[in-house]
Amino acid sequence: MKNSRFDKSRLPSRHVTEGPSRAPHRSYFYAMGISEEEIHSPWVGVATCWNEAAPCNIALARQAQSVKQGVKKAGGCPREFTTITVTDGIAMGHEGMRSSLASRDAIADTVELTMRGHCYDALVGLAGCDKSLPGMMMAMVRLNVPSVFIYGGSILPGRLNGRDVVVQDVFEAVGQHAAGRMSDAELDILERVACPSAGACGGQYTANTMACVSEAIGLALMNSSGAPAPYESRDQFGLASGEAVMELIASNIRARDVVTRKSLENAARVVACTGGSTNAGLHLPAIAHEAGISFDLFDVCDIFRETPYFVNLRPGGDYVAKDLYDAGGVPVVMRELRRACLIHEDCITASGRTIGEELDLVDREIDGKVIHAVTSPLSATGGVVGLKGNLAPDGAIVKVAGMPPETQVFTGPARVFECEEDAFAAVTRREYHEGEVIVIRNEGPAGGPGMREMLATTAALSGQGMGKKVALITDGRFSGATRGFCVGHVGPEAAHGGPIALLRDGDIVTIDAPRGEISVALSDEELAARRKSWPGPRATDYASGALWKYSKLVGKARYGAVTHPGAEAETHIYMDQ
Repeated sequence: MKNSRFDKSRLPSRHVTEGPSRAPHRSYFYAMGISEEEIHSPWVGVATCWNEAAPCNIALARQAQSVKQGVKKAGGCPREFTTITVTDGIAMGHEGMRSSLASRDAIADTVELTMRGHCYDALVGLAGCDKSLPGMMMAMVRLNVPSVFIYGGSILPGRLNGRDVVVQDVFEAVGQHAAGRMSDAELDILERVACPSAGACGGQYTANTMACVSEAIGLALMNSSGAPAPYESRDQFGLASGEAVMELIASNIRARDVVTRKSLENAARVVACTGGSTNAGLHLPAIAHEAGISFDLFDVCDIFRETPYFVNLRPGGDYVAKDLYDAGGVPVVMRELRRACLIHEDCITASGRTIGEELDLVDREIDGKVIHAVTSPLSATGGVVGLKGNLAPDGAIVKVAGMPPETQVFTGPARVFECEEDAFAAVTRREYHEGEVIVIRNEGPAGGPGMREMLATTAALSGQGMGKKVALITDGRFSGATRGFCVGHVGPEAAHGGPIALLRDGDIVTIDAPRGEISVALSDEELAARRKSWPGPRATDYASGALWKYSKLVGKARYGAVTHPGAEAETHIYMDQ
């Protein structure tokens, strides 16, 4: 029995379902209870990053069932599979964080291999934690299949002493406790109430930033990322996404029809105006790489600089993801950007409609608390700023959302640490001075390996009340929950002989966010002399296994820390096999 709506002769699944030679394959399918009609229908991979590691991912298996219902309702055959996730909150502050960024590329790789191996025709991907979102979107663009992305939803905020609390408060409480400003009992109470439900961390950290990106870039249905994970209304978005992917198959609208230079610019706008995570400066170039689009850190930061910051979200602001959803979510934010002519409206989306057509359907107005008017923003430029100078020829990035303009310039002597553990130990013992620039190097993508986030150290500084009294720079990354004057992605990284490898204690470093500059008061001649005596990259303990492989393959942070040549090197596209 054939599904007359779809032409299987142009779909990859024909290689496993059609013709006498595929009788053994069909025998396997009958063994799983798949009907004849389903066998000859389009096959849709329903990929989830479900696991029991953290609340970010725990609800994804349930949500996948509504997606499968939508696919079946629209005449497709859904096949659910899972991939890995490394959850940053659990990996933070120890060796486990080396696995985080590498997991992004492993997710993309494993989804690609599963799709290729079983010849699925389309992909609906569900993800919940930081790296799983870009990893899933990278797989969609790499395969160039009809694709719909679904975010698993944010966690609900906890409540303590009459105010909302989130996991960021717990990380910062560790610093307060170490400084004697919080008792054991107070810390114990906070840790028990800060995370009261399933879902990803509730501020505009990396997960929620990339969830907003999924809508702005067009891979997710509008407003689908906003509802918190426990809301049963998320089932409606799952059902609609399953139906939507079938319409994309019928219309032959593929991921690279959606992800274009213009849609990447739309996504960067939304990151900027919401004060999103600096990690977007890593993930947007990586997604672009999968499509063969040149869009690096400097391109992202140019858009950040030109975009007003007007959505008041933590960690720089006051509200959490649930509040943004209640205020109308990404659609209202994007409509506000459209009023300032800052959105490309002709970009196609997962619904088959353009961004402009989607925004025409929005009837909510800004609330003035969470979402301000674009004409009266919280600041005139985006919450994330790109930097460049003799200390970072390949760029760096800093989140200034919530920082007053007078605090966005910092000059001080360097205090250099060779790894995060050394820096954290020194901060815990208060072995640093007000006015210093703390330098953490050898934490880049290759040198770490893994480009760890430094939330434990930055949160400890904030907890000690020193977040505004010192600056911190690193060739590693920062969590979306980081606040304070913290510069990440300094490139080239130390392992590649970048200037950060040549710094010494006492060198005078200047960070000037309004001017987009980061420099050290050393002449070119002095830097050249130090480079001649540089002993070379620091040895690591990772001489085999996945992290060794990652360190050998990973490229510069400026281009997304990617591990393969990307679409520019393609000789064929999976969907056209």
